[in-house]
Amino acid sequence: MASVPSLAATLHQCLAEALSASVPQETPADWLDPMLRRSDRADFQANGMLALSKRLKTSPRELAGLVVESIPANEEIASVEVSGPGFLNIVVSDASVLRNLAARSDDERLGVPYAESPGTTVIDYSQPNVAKEMHVGHLRSTVIGDAVTKILEHRGETVIRRHHIGDWGTQFGMLIQYLIEHPHELDHASDTADARDEGEAAMARLNRLYKDSRLLFDSDEEFKARARDRVVALQAGDEETRNLWHKIVDESKTYFHAVYEDLDVEIHDEDIVGESAYNDDLQQVVKDLESSGVAVRSEGALCVFFDDVKGPDGTPTPLIVQKSNGGFGYAATDLAAIRDRIGKLGAGTVLYVVDARQALHFRMVFETAQRAGWLPAGAARQLAFGTVLGKDGKPFKTREGESVRLVDLLDEAKQRAAVVVREKAQDLTEEEIEERAAQVGIGAVKYADLSNSMTRDYVFDLDRMVSLQGDTSVYLQYAYARVRSIFRRAGELKPAVHPTLTLKPAERALALHLDEFGDTLTAVAEAYEPHKLAAYLYELATLFGPFYENCPVLKAESQQVAENRLFLCDLTARTLREGMTLLGIRTPERL
Repeated sequence: MASVPSLAATLHQCLAEALSASVPQETPADWLDPMLRRSDRADFQANGMLALSKRLKTSPRELAGLVVESIPANEEIASVEVSGPGFLNIVVSDASVLRNLAARSDDERLGVPYAESPGTTVIDYSQPNVAKEMHVGHLRSTVIGDAVTKILEHRGETVIRRHHIGDWGTQFGMLIQYLIEHPHELDHASDTADARDEGEAAMARLNRLYKDSRLLFDSDEEFKARARDRVVALQAGDEETRNLWHKIVDESKTYFHAVYEDLDVEIHDEDIVGESAYNDDLQQVVKDLESSGVAVRSEGALCVFFDDVKGPDGTPTPLIVQKSNGGFGYAATDLAAIRDRIGKLGAGTVLYVVDARQALHFRMVFETAQRAGWLPAGAARQLAFGTVLGKDGKPFKTREGESVRLVDLLDEAKQRAAVVVREKAQDLTEEEIEERAAQVGIGAVKYADLSNSMTRDYVFDLDRMVSLQGDTSVYLQYAYARVRSIFRRAGELKPAVHPTLTLKPAERALALHLDEFGDTLTAVAEAYEPHKLAAYLYELATLFGPFYENCPVLKAESQQVAENRLFLCDLTARTLREGMTLLGIRTPERL
């Protein structure tokens, strides 16, 4: 398997060499960027001569002319002309486009390169809380984290998933004490092989436990005292207490796995490493920070101060590592996790897919870890995401003002998708319609999230998400299914490349975009921006439309043309499927 340089990369190198040959030898190498981009006037446009001529105090048109004369012999460029104040408009040959695509087609990775120096990345995403239901607020972290993980792994990176679940704290004293006094509270009424039903049953038991224990905690002072003593027993490692704590955590995992399966996201038990995993390290974190002078005592609490972090009244706002009563906050656990991820797991990069509203907290945590020498500069990054909004532009809530349960949201998405699939279905059984509805509905939810820049808020509108029109996953899935339908009708016709053919404009536009897949994925992986992959796939599906309408495949004017167009169909389908897979979205063969 070898990566296939895009035509853009090949042209960039060719023009850089021509630029170098056209300017004085002492010209700095970093000035010699041809600034190549796709263009509506030609296939590509190079604008670099304008900036370079200013630095060299020469005429940009004259420099552009010299560059044209200096372009080395090649098979890629069909024509190049100087335009305007010194642009180069470049048209590539049909043969070079088809040869490049043939090389991509011959590679199972479609010519997409691996990272030059892959490392180890720990990615922290989807952070649900034990004994609590997952809601719409968990959606973005889960979907974005899963897509970034897939994209990095595809690039050759070693990726270690970490689901930093909330599984520790004072509330567990209340839950465990109630279990001790009511030992059958979490007993299973019945077992079912259906993960979704079992997950719902597990959460029903946990909800009942929380409700009943909270009621007693708020009304019975003696129970409240026993619950607080139970927190001490939990922290001290008391065997009975720990066993019941594990029972609550395991019940929650049953629920988590059911939700993740519904969301079509793969999660493994070994990836779930909660706050409790770092509990034994907190005292050492405090000791090391205090002894090094990174943290200081202030009003009894251990704090880290920052010159540029102040409250509304101008007083410094510190990162509190240990409270004045000796308790630990989120900062201590996050710092212990960083030490573990860098020191023990060997991470070169640590990513946190966390709500943008926690940006200040993580900036302070990262800077503290750097001051302590635990975190190399630039090794940690928060992939901050915006808020899911309702149609009213406010954070998405139920009519009662509660957070929307994630399972309810996914169920509604599948129900809406079933309507769309049933309208399009010609020969699908009810079972197949249900399967497609899950793939379309869940895909719609994921794509609506991933097609937006993660830092932006977006409106959750299922009517728009499951539409066959516009920038939706259903539009992409339908484009893929339409390509596959051509192959079901192709009979003996097989895809083949014929570089001697002249391509129609719709064929050229589709082919040139297909050639950009590798460059797009590289840029997406380096910047952690899955929305750019979504944008690429949407444009690919959009370009396939005019090709499908204007370039008959099965009724082409000759067998060679038919084979060539079927080849473009095949590569389009494979590219759509690969890109959608990296976003965590299914591509049904039929819709």
